[in-house]
Amino acid sequence: MNLKSIHNVYFLGIGGIGMSALARYFNAMGKKVSGYDKTATKLTNELVEEGIKIHFEDNIQFISPEIINDKENTLVVYTPAVPADHSEFVYLKEKGYTIKKRAEVLGLITLHSRTIAIAGTHGKTTTSSLVAHILKTAQVDPSAFLGGIAQNYNTNLLLSSSLESNKEATEKNYVVVEADEYDRSFLTLHPEIAVITSVDADHLDIYGDVKFVEESFSMFANLVSSKLILKKTIVEKVKTGKAVISYSVDDASANYFASNIKIEDGLYHYEIHTPSGVFKNMSLGLPGKHNVENSIAATAIACELGIEENVIRTALASFKGVKRRFDYHIKTKELVFIDDYAHHPEELKATISSAKEMFPGKKITGIFQPHLFSRTRDFAKEFAASLDLLDECILMEIYPARELPIEGVNSQMLINLMNSKHKRICQKNELVDAVAKEKIEVLLTMGAGDIDTFVEPIKKAILK
Repeated sequence: MNLKSIHNVYFLGIGGIGMSALARYFNAMGKKVSGYDKTATKLTNELVEEGIKIHFEDNIQFISPEIINDKENTLVVYTPAVPADHSEFVYLKEKGYTIKKRAEVLGLITLHSRTIAIAGTHGKTTTSSLVAHILKTAQVDPSAFLGGIAQNYNTNLLLSSSLESNKEATEKNYVVVEADEYDRSFLTLHPEIAVITSVDADHLDIYGDVKFVEESFSMFANLVSSKLILKKTIVEKVKTGKAVISYSVDDASANYFASNIKIEDGLYHYEIHTPSGVFKNMSLGLPGKHNVENSIAATAIACELGIEENVIRTALASFKGVKRRFDYHIKTKELVFIDDYAHHPEELKATISSAKEMFPGKKITGIFQPHLFSRTRDFAKEFAASLDLLDECILMEIYPARELPIEGVNSQMLINLMNSKHKRICQKNELVDAVAKEKIEVLLTMGAGDIDTFVEPIKKAILK
């Protein structure tokens, strides 16, 4: 379809991080944008302030008149999280509206751009944000659809200055996109350059088995038209006949890797080895060796695009990270409070390990809200092992998201699998008061559900 012919865009699930970026894109293009979501959030409030109409009740009567009266020029975008029996979704489908998944629409945008896609079961949000920041620093002027709020720009959407109102992307525009493997969404994209950061078992409610996860990433790799960049440890998992550029945090057999990694004054300092030479005196303010590795992936893209060493150095040093990715809310000598989106065992392990590395000798207390009954069931032992890295663990009940409960799958099941002696379950209505009574040194809140809504109340409580 031709996006230029669309006058109105209606979003079902407009408050999601990926959906909201698309909504902002079409709003900037001069389209009439409106939508539905089940709850108001800080993000939906921002969209409303930007002139986008949003309602929070599943009711056909609340659909904007321009949508009802102009079916031919309207595009409906939905997220798979919207249930099939959602009354607005059913109505729009029955009336014959053009309805597409978010991923399909993003695919249409990338069709007319020089697309840099970042894929992987972990690390893609930070890496894609860092790539966009390097390109901005190099004055390449990209657009970027990000899976989180980039701290440097306080948004999940960057628009090229050449994208004026009513003017879509052209083949000359670079677009950085986070390529989502959920529901095989990334197979709609048209990447010129791509990075795959990791291929671990996840979304088994969709894939069933890790072999199908790997198969899907291989299919994505084969969509890349120019340069394919893979983390060294996954090269064997991704089946492709294409030439591969590899990267690693410390494997000297990779095309891009780091050496002499050390922490000074809360910053990582290291050297990056590239095919054209060694970049010395590199620094990164993000904690965790996994983020050093993400920075090497971003550097590989920059080098392949011909961006100069000093520009890359400046960009890495000035990158502030992504909200809800090891996001500091309190950082004093006596008290540290960090919020993180971690919701997979490997992500929990990386976040907790980073905290222990950054604050040696401090007691690490973690509050974790499991996300999805199926994910909790599929990785129960792995979750327990990661949570055992904490000195003290507080578990919330499972956030169901799009799922119905599964018998026997709950937070008590995880507690029973953990070896730690310092573990307990806390209900939502008790959480803030319970944390306020703890002797906190370093506190982590982790999860992809609604645990982020407790961040400010917890912050106020522990500062009293």
